[in-house]
Amino acid sequence: MRKPRREPGSRAPRPTEGATCAGPGESWSPTPNSMLRVLLSAQASAARLSGLLLLPPVQPCCLGPGKWGDWPPGGGLHAGPVQGLQRLLEQARSPGELLRWLGQNPTKVRAHHYPVALRRLGQLLGSQPRPPPVEQATLQDLSQLIIRNCPSFDIHTIHVCLHLAVLLGFPSDGPLMCALEQERRFRLPPKPPPSLQPVLHGGQRLEAALSCPRFLRHPRQHLIRSLAEARPEELTPHVMVLLAQHLARHRLREPQLLEAIAHFLVVQEMQLSSKVVQKLVLPFGRLNYLPLEQQFMPCLERILAREAGVAPLATVNILMSLCQLRCLPFRALHFVFSPGFINHISGTPHALIVRRYLSLLDAAVELELPGYRGPRLPRRQQVPIFPQPLITDRARCKYSHKDIVAEGLRQLLGEEKYRQDLTVPPGYCTDFLLCVSSSGAVLPVRTQDPFLPYPPRSCPQGQAASQPTTHDPAQRVVLMLRERWHFCRDGRVLLGSRALRERHLGLMGYQLLPLPFEELESQRGLPQLKSYLRQKLQALGLRWGPEGG
Repeated sequence: MRKPRREPGSRAPRPTEGATCAGPGESWSPTPNSMLRVLLSAQASAARLSGLLLLPPVQPCCLGPGKWGDWPPGGGLHAGPVQGLQRLLEQARSPGELLRWLGQNPTKVRAHHYPVALRRLGQLLGSQPRPPPVEQATLQDLSQLIIRNCPSFDIHTIHVCLHLAVLLGFPSDGPLMCALEQERRFRLPPKPPPSLQPVLHGGQRLEAALSCPRFLRHPRQHLIRSLAEARPEELTPHVMVLLAQHLARHRLREPQLLEAIAHFLVVQEMQLSSKVVQKLVLPFGRLNYLPLEQQFMPCLERILAREAGVAPLATVNILMSLCQLRCLPFRALHFVFSPGFINHISGTPHALIVRRYLSLLDAAVELELPGYRGPRLPRRQQVPIFPQPLITDRARCKYSHKDIVAEGLRQLLGEEKYRQDLTVPPGYCTDFLLCVSSSGAVLPVRTQDPFLPYPPRSCPQGQAASQPTTHDPAQRVVLMLRERWHFCRDGRVLLGSRALRERHLGLMGYQLLPLPFEELESQRGLPQLKSYLRQKLQALGLRWGPEGG
């Protein structure tokens, strides 16, 4: 296309007097020419108008096959007629001829032909200083053709048609733009469900809240409000299990919600199986929360007595939660330590995990239940409880203070005077263990047995089980990292598993030295941390170096 020449000093011709020139954002004008208001209002050369339509001013428009999702020009079924129609559209001399080629060849028209027609329409209107008048019926018929066939367009074709229609001045609220925009929205990926719809009530509202990702921003307020609005009959086991799992997963020690779960468990006792009960009881042990509901423990004892033989793994899971709460029922312990139960679980797929839990229950009986006189787990069936750091510690190891504390101890004491990640019987992993003489000197670990005897040696009659005696003159000091994720979300109460480990290590005779995360986070650099560790160890009366021996 060659640019029209103009004599020097001459002025560009003005638009036709009757044409109303409006901007892209203005309303639709009834005159036919003003339907293309963007092009008619532009007092520019053909090259500039072609650039507005993203067309090179000289080269003709040629649309590739892969771009439009149709048959390639040189091959495939009906390749010749399809390519021929494209050439006819590109060479049309008027809008009316353009419309005739589309309307008279319905079997040859493909989706990519409509963007070709729109582009050619823009070329026709932009190729002359005074564009020829366009009948409104012609544009309406072209719009109807595109509207009728746009459901078969791919997303790229729809985007190109939308872009060209905007440049040609079709109104945003007109039928063509609305149809193309609707098809574009249909092809968008589905959005996630809304967070909380006002039409939901009670249990439905609670379930929707628990399933929504945005819910994590203000979890307790939403939970309390949803639970308060729910009627008792709407609180189904499924909803309450979701609530219990959410509290446990996010370490939310919310008494009002935990009490609601406990009350639901008591009220619905006869309708709940042990597999559901294990999920409802989980947050109480994990969050180290014993509910005030007086019937909570009697209810669980009845459920265990009724269904202990039906679901062995669920039974042991319930007892694990109660072990963290120090509320183990003797009758259930008699059952799970019986030879019949142990033989029954030996051939099951979850035999190892059940034996690990039974080993922990046996340790709890040994250390915390001196009055228990029932069967115990045979020694040959016992396995280490936690032979390695817990999953949460391994997942968050890059956020842990363990490495910098280890470096501080190495520079302060020397590598030979502490052990890291040592698992002591019956299977608890310690963060850092020191051997200390009776005078308080830190001893090289290689010269000492780092383990205290387990089970602890018998106490003299009348002495409490919480005060074990060891005849070894060397003490064992365990430095316990208390990281942020070892606590409930409020940061004040240790999680049940952490509290259980520290309680049992203390009952076995290990002297514990907690290192809270607030204190560790306040240390700026290794020198401050070394000073902090020195103060902690000296507060226990420990000595090291030349003066410590």
